[in-house]
Amino acid sequence: MKIIDVLCSKGVTGFYFDDQKAIKSGALMDGFMYQGEPQTPKFSTIRQAGESLSIMLILEDETIAYGDATAVQYSGAGGRDPLFLAEEGKSFFETHLAPLLIGRDVKRFKENANFFDNLVIDGKLMHTAMRYGVTSALLDATAKANRVTIAEIVRKEYNLNNQTYTAIPIFAQTGDERYTNVDKMILKEVDVLPHALINNIDTKLGRQGEILKEYVKWLRNRIIAKRYRDDYMPVLHIDVYGTIGIIFDYDYSKIFAYLKELSDIAKPFTLRIEGPIDEGNREDTMIALKTLREMIDADDDVYVEIVADEWCNTFDDVKYFTDHKAGHMVQVKTPDLGGVNNIIDALRYCLKNDMGAYSGGSCNETNISAEITTSIAIACEASQCLAKPGMGADEGIMIVKNHMQRTLQQIRRRSS
Repeated sequence: MKIIDVLCSKGVTGFYFDDQKAIKSGALMDGFMYQGEPQTPKFSTIRQAGESLSIMLILEDETIAYGDATAVQYSGAGGRDPLFLAEEGKSFFETHLAPLLIGRDVKRFKENANFFDNLVIDGKLMHTAMRYGVTSALLDATAKANRVTIAEIVRKEYNLNNQTYTAIPIFAQTGDERYTNVDKMILKEVDVLPHALINNIDTKLGRQGEILKEYVKWLRNRIIAKRYRDDYMPVLHIDVYGTIGIIFDYDYSKIFAYLKELSDIAKPFTLRIEGPIDEGNREDTMIALKTLREMIDADDDVYVEIVADEWCNTFDDVKYFTDHKAGHMVQVKTPDLGGVNNIIDALRYCLKNDMGAYSGGSCNETNISAEITTSIAIACEASQCLAKPGMGADEGIMIVKNHMQRTLQQIRRRSS
């Protein structure tokens, strides 16, 4: 089955681009926006509308395969590619990629994905968002050409021999609505919650971490008080964007003591803290998370897990953090890896090497990218899968959970 034509259209994402540097520097909220000037290149305001590029591949039987080029909320931060703007992406796609796609056979995925993921144009690789979108569309095209699900294509081409397909635990994020959205998650019995978006010390963490401690206490008590059944035991997963390192001046012993205190407050629930320290570069951040994991693992009374995120962007980064046991889990932040073939490799590598494999991504994605990466998470048996896009909780949970169940039912029908 060959591609006979291609289309692309400018689109919007499920959230916004945020200038993390400006926010960490203390930019204040003004309604839903931020006060002040942006500090990261290409940003026109600290918060601006998220943009995407929808890529459509028309196959010989007039079937259309879809993939969306998207980038994360905090673009340009933590070693990531700069802001992805749809108009620039559209021009690039039509000039450089359309001629390479038309006439291409999509019977198999891996060869096509490797070609476009490693394609060098004007002396450099394409933007991660463009590689993400093109390879997503190619994966969808291969599934449609073979009349099976994306999960089945991934299992077949990557020689994943497990014949059983199961639902993956879903991780939902509250955004700034840390209380109302938790109630939504409890009602829907989400497996992992609430993310909580702790990206500011003064109003979200507290100068000594006291605000976060009170929040974890509230979260624990709220679940116990409002759950329908006693055996609903979600994992508590909170992303702090390096702010714990800042308030304790990167003193590991103080950070460890604080994490221990948080884990005691969270009991009987398992607590995960994502990005407790960001040292501003890959190596030092890796060392920090490795050190924290060693301290935690050496103390039988501490029930907290560390999740790597910042500076762990590419497949090589995932391998680097995993090989050094820098944390207990790695977020495979899907748009940051470029080609979705790298997501597959990254999830598999984590699981083979005693590292939790979190198929993550961003609130700033689309329904198309969420569905495709959810299919990959199913195929690779990820440890958990992000509910995305958006920060309203309901929308992301609906998109990911429903797609997961539809995929599983289709596979079961064929295997019965």
